[in-house]
Amino acid sequence: MDKPKAPIATESTYAAEQKQHLVKTLSGFDMVFFTVAVIVGLDLIGQAASYGAEAFTWTLVLVFLFLLPYGLVMAEVGSAFTAEGGPYEWVKMTMGRFWAGLNTIFYWITNPFWVGGSLAFVGTEAWSSGISNISSGGFWDYAFKFLFIWLTISSAIISFKIGKWIPTLGAMLKIGLVVIFAITVIAYGIKNGVEGFKLGDLKPSSAGLLAIAPLILFSFVGFEGQNGAAEEMKDPKKDVPSSIFKSGLLAAFCYLTPIFLVLLVLPSEAITGLGGFLDAVKESYSIYGGAQDALYGITCFLFILTLANSGAAWMMCGDRVLAVAAADGAFFPYFGAFHPTLGTPLRANLLSGVAATAFSFAAIKLLNSGSAATFEVVLLIAISTTLISYILMFPAVYLLRRSHPDVPRPYRLGASGDGLMLGSVILITFWVVLGSWTAVFPGTLDRLLGLDYDFVDNWGMSMAKFETFTLGTLAVVVTVAVLGYVSGTKVRSDLVEVPLAPPDAAEEVPAS
Repeated sequence: MDKPKAPIATESTYAAEQKQHLVKTLSGFDMVFFTVAVIVGLDLIGQAASYGAEAFTWTLVLVFLFLLPYGLVMAEVGSAFTAEGGPYEWVKMTMGRFWAGLNTIFYWITNPFWVGGSLAFVGTEAWSSGISNISSGGFWDYAFKFLFIWLTISSAIISFKIGKWIPTLGAMLKIGLVVIFAITVIAYGIKNGVEGFKLGDLKPSSAGLLAIAPLILFSFVGFEGQNGAAEEMKDPKKDVPSSIFKSGLLAAFCYLTPIFLVLLVLPSEAITGLGGFLDAVKESYSIYGGAQDALYGITCFLFILTLANSGAAWMMCGDRVLAVAAADGAFFPYFGAFHPTLGTPLRANLLSGVAATAFSFAAIKLLNSGSAATFEVVLLIAISTTLISYILMFPAVYLLRRSHPDVPRPYRLGASGDGLMLGSVILITFWVVLGSWTAVFPGTLDRLLGLDYDFVDNWGMSMAKFETFTLGTLAVVVTVAVLGYVSGTKVRSDLVEVPLAPPDAAEEVPAS
Protein backbone atom coordinates (compact mmCIF):
# COMPACT_ATOMS: atom_id res chain seq x y z
CA MET A 1 0.00 0.00 0.00
CA ASP A 2 1.41 3.40 -1.01
CA LYS A 3 2.20 5.90 1.69
CA PRO A 4 0.11 9.10 1.57
CA LYS A 5 1.84 11.96 -0.17
CA ALA A 6 2.94 14.88 1.95
CA PRO A 7 0.97 18.12 1.38
CA ILE A 8 2.94 20.55 -0.73
CA ALA A 9 3.23 24.25 -1.51
CA THR A 10 5.37 26.14 -4.01
CA GLU A 11 8.09 28.73 -3.71
CA SER A 12 10.54 30.26 -6.14
CA THR A 13 13.89 28.65 -6.81
CA TYR A 14 15.47 31.90 -5.64
CA ALA A 15 13.65 31.64 -2.28
CA ALA A 16 14.76 28.04 -1.84
CA GLU A 17 18.36 29.07 -2.50
CA GLN A 18 18.23 31.93 0.02
CA LYS A 19 16.75 29.72 2.75
CA GLN A 20 19.92 27.64 2.68
CA HIS A 21 21.54 30.46 4.68
CA LEU A 22 19.14 30.00 7.59
CA VAL A 23 20.31 28.34 10.81
CA LYS A 24 18.02 26.75 13.41
CA THR A 25 18.81 28.61 16.62
CA LEU A 26 15.57 29.67 18.37
CA SER A 27 14.58 27.52 21.36
CA GLY A 28 11.30 27.62 23.26
CA PHE A 29 12.92 29.86 25.88
CA ASP A 30 14.08 32.31 23.20
CA MET A 31 10.64 32.40 21.59
CA VAL A 32 8.80 33.33 24.80
CA PHE A 33 10.89 36.42 25.37
CA PHE A 34 11.14 37.22 21.66
CA THR A 35 7.34 37.39 21.54
CA VAL A 36 7.20 39.50 24.71
CA ALA A 37 9.71 41.87 23.11
CA VAL A 38 7.50 42.11 20.01
CA ILE A 39 4.16 42.59 21.78
CA VAL A 40 5.07 44.70 24.82
CA GLY A 41 5.89 48.32 23.98
CA LEU A 42 6.30 50.63 26.98
CA ASP A 43 6.07 53.62 24.60
CA LEU A 44 2.32 53.02 24.37
CA ILE A 45 1.58 53.06 28.12
CA GLY A 46 1.33 56.83 28.41
CA GLN A 47 -0.76 57.15 25.27
CA ALA A 48 -3.25 54.57 26.54
CA ALA A 49 -3.41 56.01 30.07
CA SER A 50 -4.02 59.52 28.67
CA TYR A 51 -7.58 58.38 27.91
CA GLY A 52 -8.27 58.06 31.64
CA ALA A 53 -9.51 55.17 33.76
CA GLU A 54 -11.68 53.93 30.92
CA ALA A 55 -8.48 52.89 29.14
CA PHE A 56 -7.86 50.25 31.81
CA THR A 57 -11.39 48.89 31.35
CA TRP A 58 -11.11 48.57 27.59
CA THR A 59 -7.62 47.07 27.85
CA LEU A 60 -8.98 44.41 30.18
CA VAL A 61 -11.94 43.75 27.87
CA LEU A 62 -9.68 43.38 24.84
CA VAL A 63 -7.42 40.95 26.71
CA PHE A 64 -10.35 38.53 26.69
CA LEU A 65 -12.09 39.53 23.45
CA PHE A 66 -8.99 39.98 21.28
CA LEU A 67 -5.67 38.92 22.83
CA LEU A 68 -6.94 35.51 23.99
CA PRO A 69 -8.71 34.35 20.78
CA TYR A 70 -5.92 35.89 18.68
CA GLY A 71 -3.32 33.87 20.59
CA LEU A 72 -5.30 30.64 20.17
CA VAL A 73 -5.67 31.21 16.42
CA MET A 74 -1.96 31.95 15.97
CA ALA A 75 -1.00 28.93 18.10
CA GLU A 76 -2.68 26.65 15.58
CA VAL A 77 -1.46 28.21 12.35
CA GLY A 78 2.03 28.97 13.67
CA SER A 79 2.66 25.39 14.76
CA ALA A 80 1.14 23.79 11.65
CA PHE A 81 2.55 25.98 8.86
CA THR A 82 6.19 26.53 9.68
CA ALA A 83 7.74 28.05 6.57
CA GLU A 84 9.99 31.11 6.98
CA GLY A 85 8.06 34.35 6.52
CA GLY A 86 4.91 32.82 8.03
CA PRO A 87 2.32 35.62 7.55
CA TYR A 88 3.29 35.96 3.87
CA GLU A 89 3.06 32.21 3.30
CA TRP A 90 -0.34 31.87 4.98
CA VAL A 91 -1.95 34.55 2.82
CA LYS A 92 -0.16 33.28 -0.31
CA MET A 93 -1.49 29.75 0.14
CA THR A 94 -5.10 30.95 0.42
CA MET A 95 -5.33 34.15 -1.64
CA GLY A 96 -2.35 34.12 -4.01
CA ARG A 97 1.00 35.86 -4.27
CA PHE A 98 -0.29 39.30 -5.24
CA TRP A 99 -2.47 39.73 -2.16
CA ALA A 100 0.17 38.13 0.02
CA GLY A 101 2.77 40.56 -1.32
CA LEU A 102 0.53 43.59 -0.81
CA ASN A 103 -0.37 42.45 2.68
CA THR A 104 3.29 41.88 3.49
CA ILE A 105 4.19 45.45 2.56
CA PHE A 106 1.58 46.78 5.00
CA TYR A 107 2.87 44.37 7.63
CA TRP A 108 6.50 45.32 7.06
CA ILE A 109 6.20 49.09 6.60
CA THR A 110 4.66 49.34 10.05
CA ASN A 111 8.09 48.78 11.55
CA PRO A 112 9.91 51.69 9.86
CA PHE A 113 6.88 53.90 10.56
CA TRP A 114 6.82 52.84 14.22
CA VAL A 115 10.57 53.03 14.79
CA GLY A 116 10.97 56.33 12.94
CA GLY A 117 7.72 57.68 14.38
CA SER A 118 6.48 56.60 17.79
CA LEU A 119 9.64 55.02 19.17
CA ALA A 120 12.03 57.75 18.01
CA PHE A 121 9.74 60.50 19.31
CA VAL A 122 9.18 58.87 22.71
CA GLY A 123 12.90 58.10 22.96
CA THR A 124 13.76 61.74 22.28
CA GLU A 125 11.28 62.88 24.92
CA ALA A 126 12.72 60.42 27.44
CA TRP A 127 16.25 61.71 26.82
CA SER A 128 15.08 65.29 27.17
CA SER A 129 13.17 64.52 30.33
CA GLY A 130 15.80 62.63 32.27
CA ILE A 131 19.20 63.24 30.73
CA SER A 132 19.64 66.35 28.56
CA ASN A 133 17.13 68.57 26.80
CA ILE A 134 16.73 68.23 23.03
CA SER A 135 14.95 71.09 21.28
CA SER A 136 12.18 70.00 18.92
CA GLY A 137 13.17 70.49 15.28
CA GLY A 138 16.79 71.36 16.10
CA PHE A 139 19.97 69.62 14.98
CA TRP A 140 20.13 67.31 17.99
CA ASP A 141 16.51 66.30 17.47
CA TYR A 142 17.38 64.97 14.00
CA ALA A 143 20.68 63.52 15.23
CA PHE A 144 19.15 61.65 18.15
CA LYS A 145 16.41 60.12 16.02
CA PHE A 146 18.93 59.13 13.35
CA LEU A 147 21.19 57.39 15.89
CA PHE A 148 18.22 55.72 17.58
CA ILE A 149 16.92 54.33 14.29
CA TRP A 150 20.25 52.92 13.18
CA LEU A 151 20.99 51.40 16.59
CA THR A 152 17.72 49.53 16.16
CA ILE A 153 18.58 48.45 12.62
CA SER A 154 22.07 47.31 13.64
CA SER A 155 20.54 45.07 16.30
CA ALA A 156 18.41 43.39 13.64
CA ILE A 157 21.37 42.83 11.30
CA ILE A 158 23.41 40.78 13.78
CA SER A 159 23.44 37.00 13.28
CA PHE A 160 20.48 35.39 15.06
CA LYS A 161 22.82 33.21 17.10
CA ILE A 162 23.85 36.37 18.94
CA GLY A 163 21.04 38.73 17.97
CA LYS A 164 18.36 36.56 19.60
CA TRP A 165 19.67 37.70 22.98
CA ILE A 166 18.73 41.31 22.21
CA PRO A 167 14.95 40.73 22.38
CA THR A 168 15.40 38.24 25.22
CA LEU A 169 17.34 40.62 27.45
CA GLY A 170 15.15 43.53 26.37
CA ALA A 171 11.98 41.66 27.30
CA MET A 172 13.46 40.89 30.72
CA LEU A 173 14.31 44.57 31.12
CA LYS A 174 10.73 45.58 30.26
CA ILE A 175 9.30 43.18 32.82
CA GLY A 176 11.87 44.38 35.36
CA LEU A 177 10.97 48.04 34.86
CA VAL A 178 7.26 47.26 35.26
CA VAL A 179 7.92 45.35 38.50
CA ILE A 180 10.16 48.09 39.92
CA PHE A 181 7.57 50.73 38.99
CA ALA A 182 4.85 48.68 40.70
CA ILE A 183 6.86 48.31 43.91
CA THR A 184 7.73 52.01 43.89
CA VAL A 185 4.12 53.09 43.40
CA ILE A 186 3.02 50.89 46.31
CA ALA A 187 5.65 52.53 48.53
CA TYR A 188 4.66 55.96 47.17
CA GLY A 189 1.01 55.30 47.94
CA ILE A 190 1.77 54.22 51.50
CA LYS A 191 3.80 57.38 52.11
CA ASN A 192 1.92 60.06 50.14
CA GLY A 193 -1.38 58.59 49.06
CA VAL A 194 -2.36 58.34 45.40
CA GLU A 195 -4.20 60.53 42.92
CA GLY A 196 -6.66 57.73 42.26
CA PHE A 197 -9.85 57.86 40.23
CA LYS A 198 -13.54 57.38 40.84
CA LEU A 199 -15.03 53.95 40.32
CA GLY A 200 -17.44 55.48 37.81
CA ASP A 201 -14.49 56.58 35.67
CA LEU A 202 -13.94 52.93 34.76
CA LYS A 203 -17.31 52.78 33.00
CA PRO A 204 -16.77 52.00 29.28
CA SER A 205 -18.30 54.19 26.57
CA SER A 206 -18.66 54.07 22.79
CA ALA A 207 -16.54 57.18 22.38
CA GLY A 208 -13.85 55.69 24.58
CA LEU A 209 -13.83 52.45 22.59
CA LEU A 210 -13.45 54.25 19.26
CA ALA A 211 -10.60 56.33 20.64
CA ILE A 212 -8.73 53.62 22.52
CA ALA A 213 -9.34 50.43 20.49
CA PRO A 214 -6.83 51.12 17.67
CA LEU A 215 -4.06 51.81 20.18
CA ILE A 216 -4.75 48.75 22.34
CA LEU A 217 -5.10 46.48 19.30
CA PHE A 218 -1.80 47.82 17.95
CA SER A 219 -0.23 47.07 21.34
CA PHE A 220 -1.51 43.49 21.40
CA VAL A 221 -0.53 42.24 17.92
CA GLY A 222 2.66 40.29 17.31
CA PHE A 223 2.06 36.63 18.18
CA GLU A 224 2.76 35.67 14.56
CA GLY A 225 6.02 37.61 14.54
CA GLN A 226 8.15 34.66 15.60
CA ASN A 227 6.90 32.72 12.56
CA GLY A 228 8.70 35.26 10.40
CA ALA A 229 11.74 33.21 11.47
CA ALA A 230 9.95 29.83 11.54
CA GLU A 231 12.71 27.90 9.75
CA GLU A 232 15.19 29.21 12.31
CA MET A 233 13.23 27.61 15.17
CA LYS A 234 14.46 24.32 16.62
CA ASP A 235 10.98 22.86 17.18
CA PRO A 236 8.16 25.21 16.06
CA LYS A 237 5.45 22.57 16.28
CA LYS A 238 6.07 22.22 20.01
CA ASP A 239 7.37 25.66 20.95
CA VAL A 240 5.00 28.02 19.08
CA PRO A 241 1.85 27.24 21.12
CA SER A 242 3.75 27.18 24.41
CA SER A 243 5.56 30.46 23.74
CA ILE A 244 2.31 32.19 22.73
CA PHE A 245 0.49 31.17 25.90
CA LYS A 246 3.35 32.22 28.19
CA SER A 247 4.11 35.48 26.40
CA GLY A 248 0.40 36.33 26.27
CA LEU A 249 0.16 36.21 30.07
CA LEU A 250 3.29 38.34 30.42
CA ALA A 251 2.00 40.84 27.86
CA ALA A 252 -1.32 41.24 29.67
CA PHE A 253 0.57 41.88 32.93
CA CYS A 254 2.97 44.37 31.30
CA TYR A 255 0.12 46.48 29.91
CA LEU A 256 -2.58 46.29 32.57
CA THR A 257 -0.23 46.89 35.52
CA PRO A 258 1.53 50.09 34.37
CA ILE A 259 -1.65 51.61 32.88
CA PHE A 260 -3.39 51.13 36.23
CA LEU A 261 -0.41 52.50 38.16
CA VAL A 262 -0.02 55.57 35.94
CA LEU A 263 -3.69 56.36 36.57
CA LEU A 264 -3.10 56.02 40.31
CA VAL A 265 -0.15 58.42 40.39
CA LEU A 266 -1.17 61.13 37.90
CA PRO A 267 -4.44 62.95 37.23
CA SER A 268 -5.76 62.03 33.77
CA GLU A 269 -5.42 65.60 32.49
CA ALA A 270 -1.69 65.52 33.28
CA ILE A 271 -1.00 62.32 31.32
CA THR A 272 0.40 62.78 27.81
CA GLY A 273 1.15 60.29 25.05
CA LEU A 274 4.79 61.30 24.92
CA GLY A 275 5.68 61.36 28.59
CA GLY A 276 2.81 59.83 30.58
CA PHE A 277 4.60 56.70 31.75
CA LEU A 278 7.83 58.48 32.62
CA ASP A 279 5.96 61.35 34.29
CA ALA A 280 4.37 58.81 36.63
CA VAL A 281 7.75 57.16 37.22
CA LYS A 282 9.33 60.52 38.11
CA GLU A 283 6.54 61.40 40.51
CA SER A 284 6.71 58.02 42.27
CA TYR A 285 10.51 58.29 42.54
CA SER A 286 10.06 61.26 44.89
CA ILE A 287 10.09 58.74 47.74
CA TYR A 288 13.81 58.21 47.08
CA GLY A 289 14.64 61.76 48.16
CA GLY A 290 17.96 63.11 46.86
CA ALA A 291 18.47 60.07 44.65
CA GLN A 292 15.30 60.83 42.66
CA ASP A 293 16.92 62.64 39.74
CA ALA A 294 19.76 60.14 39.34
CA LEU A 295 17.41 57.15 39.47
CA TYR A 296 15.03 58.83 37.07
CA GLY A 297 17.87 59.52 34.62
CA ILE A 298 18.94 55.87 34.76
CA THR A 299 15.36 54.76 34.25
CA CYS A 300 15.00 57.04 31.22
CA PHE A 301 18.12 55.52 29.69
CA LEU A 302 16.88 51.98 30.32
CA PHE A 303 13.48 52.98 28.97
CA ILE A 304 15.12 54.14 25.72
CA LEU A 305 16.86 50.76 25.48
CA THR A 306 13.48 49.00 25.77
CA LEU A 307 12.19 51.17 22.92
CA ALA A 308 15.13 50.20 20.72
CA ASN A 309 14.57 46.59 21.76
CA SER A 310 10.92 46.70 20.69
CA GLY A 311 11.89 48.13 17.31
CA ALA A 312 14.71 45.62 16.82
CA ALA A 313 12.46 42.65 17.65
CA TRP A 314 9.84 43.79 15.13
CA MET A 315 12.54 44.43 12.52
CA MET A 316 13.90 40.92 13.02
CA CYS A 317 10.56 39.33 12.16
CA GLY A 318 9.08 41.93 9.79
CA ASP A 319 12.19 42.19 7.62
CA ARG A 320 12.31 38.41 7.31
CA VAL A 321 8.71 38.32 6.12
CA LEU A 322 9.52 41.01 3.54
CA ALA A 323 12.66 39.20 2.39
CA VAL A 324 10.77 35.93 1.91
CA ALA A 325 8.09 37.75 -0.11
CA ALA A 326 10.78 39.39 -2.24
CA ALA A 327 12.66 36.13 -2.77
CA ASP A 328 9.37 34.50 -3.81
CA GLY A 329 8.74 37.19 -6.45
CA ALA A 330 6.04 39.17 -4.63
CA PHE A 331 8.28 42.23 -4.09
CA PHE A 332 11.51 43.59 -5.56
CA PRO A 333 13.71 40.42 -5.70
CA TYR A 334 16.79 42.44 -4.75
CA PHE A 335 15.51 42.59 -1.17
CA GLY A 336 15.04 38.83 -0.93
CA ALA A 337 18.67 38.03 -0.22
CA PHE A 338 19.79 36.58 3.11
CA HIS A 339 23.41 37.29 4.04
CA PRO A 340 25.41 34.06 3.58
CA THR A 341 27.36 34.55 6.82
CA LEU A 342 24.95 36.39 9.10
CA GLY A 343 21.84 34.56 7.91
CA THR A 344 19.87 37.82 8.19
CA PRO A 345 17.98 39.76 5.47
CA LEU A 346 20.60 42.52 5.29
CA ARG A 347 19.13 44.34 2.30
CA ALA A 348 15.64 44.36 3.85
CA ASN A 349 17.17 45.60 7.12
CA LEU A 350 18.87 48.51 5.35
CA LEU A 351 15.68 49.33 3.45
CA SER A 352 13.87 49.52 6.79
CA GLY A 353 16.50 51.87 8.15
CA VAL A 354 16.26 54.21 5.17
CA ALA A 355 12.43 54.18 5.29
CA ALA A 356 12.38 54.82 9.06
CA THR A 357 14.82 57.73 8.75
CA ALA A 358 12.90 59.32 5.88
CA PHE A 359 9.58 58.93 7.70
CA SER A 360 10.93 60.35 10.94
CA PHE A 361 12.46 63.40 9.26
CA ALA A 362 9.30 63.97 7.21
CA ALA A 363 7.18 63.85 10.37
CA ILE A 364 9.33 66.53 12.00
CA LYS A 365 9.43 68.69 8.90
CA LEU A 366 5.89 68.47 7.55
CA LEU A 367 3.76 68.32 10.67
CA ASN A 368 4.50 71.70 12.17
CA SER A 369 1.89 71.43 14.88
CA GLY A 370 3.82 70.68 18.05
CA SER A 371 5.58 67.49 19.09
CA ALA A 372 2.56 65.99 20.87
CA ALA A 373 0.33 66.34 17.82
CA THR A 374 3.09 65.02 15.57
CA PHE A 375 3.56 61.99 17.80
CA GLU A 376 -0.12 61.07 17.73
CA VAL A 377 -0.38 61.34 13.94
CA VAL A 378 2.72 59.24 13.19
CA LEU A 379 1.50 56.68 15.71
CA LEU A 380 -1.90 56.51 13.98
CA ILE A 381 -0.22 55.90 10.61
CA ALA A 382 1.79 53.04 12.12
CA ILE A 383 -1.38 51.67 13.70
CA SER A 384 -3.34 51.83 10.44
CA THR A 385 -0.72 49.98 8.37
CA THR A 386 -0.37 47.34 11.09
CA LEU A 387 -4.04 46.60 11.54
CA ILE A 388 -4.78 46.66 7.79
CA SER A 389 -2.36 43.75 7.30
CA TYR A 390 -4.36 41.57 9.71
CA ILE A 391 -7.57 42.03 7.72
CA LEU A 392 -6.27 39.40 5.28
CA MET A 393 -4.03 37.46 7.66
CA PHE A 394 -6.76 36.39 10.10
CA PRO A 395 -9.22 35.04 7.49
CA ALA A 396 -6.30 33.21 5.87
CA VAL A 397 -5.99 31.05 8.99
CA TYR A 398 -9.57 29.82 8.65
CA LEU A 399 -9.17 29.36 4.89
CA LEU A 400 -6.13 27.15 5.54
CA ARG A 401 -8.41 24.91 7.59
CA ARG A 402 -10.58 24.49 4.49
CA SER A 403 -7.89 24.36 1.79
CA HIS A 404 -5.23 22.33 3.64
CA PRO A 405 -7.06 19.99 6.04
CA ASP A 406 -4.38 17.34 5.42
CA VAL A 407 -1.68 19.39 7.15
CA PRO A 408 -1.45 18.08 10.73
CA ARG A 409 -2.14 20.60 13.50
CA PRO A 410 0.10 19.90 16.54
CA TYR A 411 -2.25 22.28 18.34
CA ARG A 412 -5.84 22.60 17.17
CA LEU A 413 -8.39 25.22 18.18
CA GLY A 414 -11.49 23.19 19.03
CA ALA A 415 -11.81 19.45 19.58
CA SER A 416 -13.74 18.96 16.32
CA GLY A 417 -15.30 20.94 13.52
CA ASP A 418 -14.46 24.49 12.46
CA GLY A 419 -16.98 26.47 14.50
CA LEU A 420 -14.65 27.69 17.25
CA MET A 421 -11.98 28.66 14.73
CA LEU A 422 -14.49 30.48 12.51
CA GLY A 423 -15.99 32.35 15.46
CA SER A 424 -12.56 33.39 16.75
CA VAL A 425 -11.44 34.57 13.31
CA ILE A 426 -14.63 36.60 12.82
CA LEU A 427 -14.22 38.21 16.25
CA ILE A 428 -10.59 39.23 15.87
CA THR A 429 -11.11 40.33 12.25
CA PHE A 430 -13.96 42.56 13.40
CA TRP A 431 -11.65 44.26 15.88
CA VAL A 432 -8.88 44.95 13.34
CA VAL A 433 -11.38 46.29 10.79
CA LEU A 434 -12.81 48.61 13.45
CA GLY A 435 -9.33 49.67 14.52
CA SER A 436 -8.16 50.23 10.93
CA TRP A 437 -11.15 52.42 10.08
CA THR A 438 -10.93 54.56 13.20
CA ALA A 439 -7.18 54.97 12.71
CA VAL A 440 -7.46 56.10 9.09
CA PHE A 441 -10.70 58.05 9.44
CA PRO A 442 -10.90 59.17 13.07
CA GLY A 443 -14.17 60.80 14.09
CA THR A 444 -16.31 59.36 11.30
CA LEU A 445 -17.87 56.59 13.41
CA ASP A 446 -18.28 58.99 16.32
CA ARG A 447 -20.39 61.29 14.17
CA LEU A 448 -22.31 58.31 12.78
CA LEU A 449 -23.22 57.35 16.34
CA GLY A 450 -24.24 60.92 17.15
CA LEU A 451 -21.20 61.61 19.37
CA ASP A 452 -19.50 64.99 19.52
CA TYR A 453 -16.07 65.03 17.86
CA ASP A 454 -13.90 68.11 17.36
CA PHE A 455 -11.14 67.07 14.93
CA VAL A 456 -8.81 70.03 15.52
CA ASP A 457 -9.21 69.72 19.27
CA ASN A 458 -8.29 66.02 19.13
CA TRP A 459 -5.44 66.18 16.62
CA GLY A 460 -4.11 69.71 16.67
CA MET A 461 -4.66 70.08 12.90
CA SER A 462 -7.44 70.09 10.35
CA MET A 463 -8.95 66.87 9.04
CA ALA A 464 -7.79 67.80 5.52
CA LYS A 465 -4.15 68.03 6.65
CA PHE A 466 -4.41 64.83 8.65
CA GLU A 467 -5.97 62.83 5.81
CA THR A 468 -3.54 64.25 3.25
CA PHE A 469 -0.62 62.89 5.25
CA THR A 470 -2.35 59.61 6.16
CA LEU A 471 -3.98 58.69 2.84
CA GLY A 472 -0.96 59.96 0.94
CA THR A 473 1.26 57.62 2.94
CA LEU A 474 -1.06 54.65 2.33
CA ALA A 475 -1.18 55.44 -1.41
CA VAL A 476 2.61 55.41 -1.58
CA VAL A 477 2.68 52.05 0.22
CA VAL A 478 0.24 50.48 -2.28
CA THR A 479 2.13 51.92 -5.25
CA VAL A 480 5.45 50.54 -4.01
CA ALA A 481 3.84 47.14 -3.39
CA VAL A 482 2.42 46.95 -6.92
CA LEU A 483 5.71 48.00 -8.51
CA GLY A 484 7.54 45.44 -6.39
CA TYR A 485 5.17 42.68 -7.49
CA VAL A 486 5.59 43.55 -11.16
CA SER A 487 9.39 43.48 -10.78
CA GLY A 488 9.21 39.92 -9.45
CA THR A 489 7.55 38.45 -12.55
CA LYS A 490 10.64 36.57 -13.71
CA VAL A 491 11.31 35.13 -10.26
CA ARG A 492 7.71 33.86 -10.02
CA SER A 493 8.11 31.97 -13.30
CA ASP A 494 10.64 29.55 -11.76
CA LEU A 495 8.92 27.63 -8.96
CA VAL A 496 9.66 24.47 -7.02
CA GLU A 497 7.46 22.30 -4.80
CA VAL A 498 8.15 22.13 -1.07
CA PRO A 499 6.53 19.76 1.46
CA LEU A 500 4.34 21.32 4.14
CA ALA A 501 4.56 18.32 6.45
CA PRO A 502 5.83 14.74 6.34
CA PRO A 503 3.18 12.01 5.97
CA ASP A 504 3.84 10.76 9.52
CA ALA A 505 3.64 14.19 11.16
CA ALA A 506 2.46 14.55 14.74
CA GLU A 507 -1.20 14.07 15.53
CA GLU A 508 -3.41 17.03 16.36
CA VAL A 509 -3.85 18.11 19.96
CA PRO A 510 -7.19 19.91 20.47
CA ALA A 511 -7.54 23.00 22.62
CA SER A 512 -8.54 22.26 26.16
